[in-house]
Amino acid sequence: MKKIIIYLYPLFSFNYIAISAETGGMPQLNPEFWFSQIFWLTITFGILFIILSKFILPKIRNNLESRKSQIMENIEIADNQKTKSEKNLKEYDKIILDAKDNAKKTFNLAKGKVQLDLGKEREKIESELNSEIEDAENEIKDLKKSSPEKISLIAVDTAAEIIQKLIGVEVNKSNVSAIVSEQVKLMKGK
Repeated sequence: MKKIIIYLYPLFSFNYIAISAETGGMPQLNPEFWFSQIFWLTITFGILFIILSKFILPKIRNNLESRKSQIMENIEIADNQKTKSEKNLKEYDKIILDAKDNAKKTFNLAKGKVQLDLGKEREKIESELNSEIEDAENEIKDLKKSSPEKISLIAVDTAAEIIQKLIGVEVNKSNVSAIVSEQVKLMKGK
């Protein structure tokens, strides 16, 4: 193509220079040169048309078609990816909901088990505390029953020692015991 243009260019330019040199006017406006101008115009545009239609336009058409097919293919791939991602998103949401439900069920089961275990443990502790309370109450009752006698013995021994230290004479414990018993009876009466 370039070779043809390179060979034809000197012909056109030489012819133009020769014609314009002879007449001295513009050959485009001179009717005697119109036939040759139309002839060369037809040949030039014919060659240009053939070059464009056979070489350049098919390449452009092929490029446009390949771009169009590539764009359509990309759109189709994007649509497929979109539907696939929407499907995956729905599956993901379903998995999350199932996991939440399972977590709630597990939590409720664990909560119920813990409450049951706590109830059993509470009953066990309450029964142990009740038995210890009963043991302590029985012990207190026993102490209440035996304490006046012990208190009386302690009071008699203490009073005898105090009197011995104060007076310096040893006192008969039976006398001190009788006095302490009378005082205890008087205190109970008040």
